[in-house]
Amino acid sequence: MSSLEEPRQRATALRQQLHEHNYRYYVLDDPMVSDAEYDQLMRELRAIEAAFPDLITPDSPTQRVGGAAASQFAKVQHRIPMLSLANALNDEELYAWRERTLRLLGADATLAYVVEPKIDGLAVMLRYQDGQLVLGATRGDGEVGEDVTANLRTVRSIPLLLRPLDGTALPRALEVRGEVYMRLPDFEALNEHFAATGQRLAANPRNAAAGSLRQKDPTITGARPLRFFAYAVAEVDANGTTLDSQWHTLEYLKAFGFPVNRDARRFTDFSAVVGYAREWMSRRESLDYEVDGLVIKVDDVRQQNELGVVGRDPRWAIAFKFPPREGITRLLAITVNVGRTGVLTPNAELEPIVLGGVTVQNASLHNADYISERDIRIGDYVTVKRAGDVIPQVVGPVVSRRTGDEQTYQFPAHCPECATALERIDGEAAWRCSNLSNCPAQLVRRVEHFVSRGAMDIVGMGERQAILFVEAGLIKDVADLYTLTAADLSGREGFGPKRIENLLTAIEATKQRPVERLLYGLGIRYVGSVAAQLLAQHFGSLDALMAASREELEGVAGIGPIAAASIIEFFGREENRQLIEKLRAAGVNMTGTPTRPVQDGPLSGKTFVLTGTLPTLSREEAAALIQAHGGKVTASVTKKTSYVVAGDSPGSKLAKAQSLGVPVIGEAELWGLVER
Repeated sequence: MSSLEEPRQRATALRQQLHEHNYRYYVLDDPMVSDAEYDQLMRELRAIEAAFPDLITPDSPTQRVGGAAASQFAKVQHRIPMLSLANALNDEELYAWRERTLRLLGADATLAYVVEPKIDGLAVMLRYQDGQLVLGATRGDGEVGEDVTANLRTVRSIPLLLRPLDGTALPRALEVRGEVYMRLPDFEALNEHFAATGQRLAANPRNAAAGSLRQKDPTITGARPLRFFAYAVAEVDANGTTLDSQWHTLEYLKAFGFPVNRDARRFTDFSAVVGYAREWMSRRESLDYEVDGLVIKVDDVRQQNELGVVGRDPRWAIAFKFPPREGITRLLAITVNVGRTGVLTPNAELEPIVLGGVTVQNASLHNADYISERDIRIGDYVTVKRAGDVIPQVVGPVVSRRTGDEQTYQFPAHCPECATALERIDGEAAWRCSNLSNCPAQLVRRVEHFVSRGAMDIVGMGERQAILFVEAGLIKDVADLYTLTAADLSGREGFGPKRIENLLTAIEATKQRPVERLLYGLGIRYVGSVAAQLLAQHFGSLDALMAASREELEGVAGIGPIAAASIIEFFGREENRQLIEKLRAAGVNMTGTPTRPVQDGPLSGKTFVLTGTLPTLSREEAAALIQAHGGKVTASVTKKTSYVVAGDSPGSKLAKAQSLGVPVIGEAELWGLVER
């Protein structure tokens, strides 16, 4: 055996293993080795190639990031134009498109359809010669794109070397089209990195993906968390292989290791197409990547060719666009709201804009750092995003539309409600007013929270009543609600005899609420409804909880060190202890019965986290159902979480679960687990 033969064989074997591991990790999401094991294989291959440079091949995994920085991108003429798509915005327009295709093909034509998610990323083409990636380009204007081959080689879900998984013949030439995108958790992590290093934040995942792919230095692109979905074959030369349908095309792509969206579906009934589109729209918020609609294609390629193209749009495909969640409008002013814990939250006042069928006039600006990092100015045209029922937020300014009249915003140094100097704890983004006892805005929010449905649930009380009672001096803390009399309310606008009677009766009824409701209603930072229930079940009474040490608190499943420290701090304040005594004197229930966990239920040993609004169960009912069958409910998602139960409008816990690979189920699946 020659001196080169042994390292050549080992390098070949290592490349095959690394290609397989890349495929399983980036395409199947089913890794077979740990990161450390993968790194060891890569280091061994690098060492062989460093010692024997002649053994380096273009398809080697070591060559994904490499090459000199380009001074400019060369232009690429697309052999077959990369077409755009006509849009449909509702069911009627979908059916109208179907009728047009039938008129052109003949009313008796039999049609099948393939429906695929429309990924909000950057369209690219990939050209392979004898199984090796030789060219990659952006869509550009559809006729001419940019050569970004070196950068696309760094995207690990793009095969450098085609892998026939089922014996399919290797094509001599193949041109694949698809979308480069960035997952939402990866986008958020990238923006956190940008903020920490003083770089300009990306406005959205699509912009982040496009900017990452067009870096002049491929090593920068290689460090960005880009991914790829394939959805079309423009050309194939493989010994007479003919792709006669879109569904066949997707199967062919999968056979060579390309990632294909698992939510693609084939239908022969167009009403089922429309039903799937509706269903998919409702799932939009549960995805870990951005979509702006669905693409519906006539499946049969012969029929596609017969239908042809009009302008730059194929007649055989249409994009069913979801209602826009982003738009551009003008920022008129920035106001600041003071919350129940003293945190000041900036709010954008906007020229009205319709997003997702809802008129938006206000949007969150999160905190002072968010405004300064994005250089958001009063008078700017800004991008506004509305995701589901979540409060709209300002994404960032449209700098190109600035006139010079915009004003830089200065965050206040004092509380706008009580003039107390603001404070910021090291490591936190929020500025807060420390005047917990006498700031009227904080008191209004605390009262509003105390009377809310998840807490003491006082019917007839809300924000308006909280403001009225605080401004009138009737209440100085939440315990004063229990001292209100008919004489206090008589003669006030909106308070007739019957309403006064109903309100006082509702207040009286809350005295017997379970102790976890009171605990949640106190508004302790980091103690939500689930944490309150866990604490009440463990300690049994408010007095036992108040006497607990930090170690005892951290011993409660679902209570971490941050929540424990917050509880200690809350009950350590004299004014809060006085508040508890006032509530006790008013007759508010402060005791319960410590609950012994079920030892042998169907959910024993499993940990659940709840997020969003479930179809029939309240958050408290779902938690009680889980606990009654042996499971635990915690407030935060970790690698040890067994399931996340998600309903409508889930929060960040859903994205966290998806990033950690924690199973996500709905209410129906929860009942299924209980009834096993």
